[in-house]
Amino acid sequence: MIDLDLGTALQQQVLDAFQNETPLSIYGGGSKAFLGNASHGQSFDVSKHRGIVEYDPRELVLTARSGTTLKEIAATLVEANQMLAFEPPHFGEGATLGGTIACGLSGPRRPYSGSARDFVLGCQILNGRGERLRFGGQVMKNVAGYDVSRLMAGAHGTLGILLEISLKVLPRPAASITVTRECSPVEAIAGMSGLLSKPIPVDGACYHGDRCYVRISGSAQAVREARNKISGDVLPDADAFWQALREQQLPFFHHRSTLYRVVVKPATPPLHIEGTWLLDWGGVQRWLYSDEDLAAIRHRVELAGGHVTVFRGGKQSEDIFQPLPASLMAIHQRLKASFDPNHIFNRGRLYTGL
Repeated sequence: MIDLDLGTALQQQVLDAFQNETPLSIYGGGSKAFLGNASHGQSFDVSKHRGIVEYDPRELVLTARSGTTLKEIAATLVEANQMLAFEPPHFGEGATLGGTIACGLSGPRRPYSGSARDFVLGCQILNGRGERLRFGGQVMKNVAGYDVSRLMAGAHGTLGILLEISLKVLPRPAASITVTRECSPVEAIAGMSGLLSKPIPVDGACYHGDRCYVRISGSAQAVREARNKISGDVLPDADAFWQALREQQLPFFHHRSTLYRVVVKPATPPLHIEGTWLLDWGGVQRWLYSDEDLAAIRHRVELAGGHVTVFRGGKQSEDIFQPLPASLMAIHQRLKASFDPNHIFNRGRLYTGL
């Protein structure tokens, strides 16, 4: 049973924290607690604020409370043959919608369908003053200035506590196959980046273990026609492979050293950084295990026009996220001051001082 007054109780807790300047560490399912810097403060549990508020398959819109699990949402959508098109990683059974949007994570479909942020239509939040604010709505439209509902995606809870989120959903593809072939990293990058400019219904492309994997999805006819344009063998049980990639359950992710998330342009040649690589998102998102110095890794990636996040592991003294130029940090600080003037939400989770 969902407590309809729980939102009011959460609001009162934030009001008390604001008045007492008590830092709060926001907690949902805990599946993504490893992301970002450690946030010190009183635990603020939103996991019980759950339930699907509204879902209209005809309008392709779903609204749910932040504590609603991705598992429940997926089960509801599959009944109408629909899905979350950004294919979010769960990283655990308790993964919630609020944590997913707050972390802004997207799965293998990201370069082809869009990011988590792209599918956020609106949200209701608690700001740092304990005020309930609603932004956006349940339709896609252009806005002037900041699109605040999408601003919450990737903010890691530093700007506000998500109470409700409205998302655009999409129909599941009628057919899907994965074609795989053995190749070199250079060949894989050229092939995957080249697919981005071709009229082929690709919705996943990665390079792992000396093999390139390309997922084709759409109508049965479109998939058949595309299959003839891509060389390789059809992978059996492809859904299991893409789920393992999304959830970081492939053998590649069993390393114990620091895991870096490197983001570059898709056609960027292999970077000369010693370590073990896996390329996802058609070459844009590259996972790296390396014992090289973080500063050296970031320098080489920056020269290639990219950035680096310490995704798992790493030293407490290191910057988890790519350091920002002073101008961008100033924007972050002004936003933080506007939404959370007493800095009570997830203090330091993104950057020191935020």
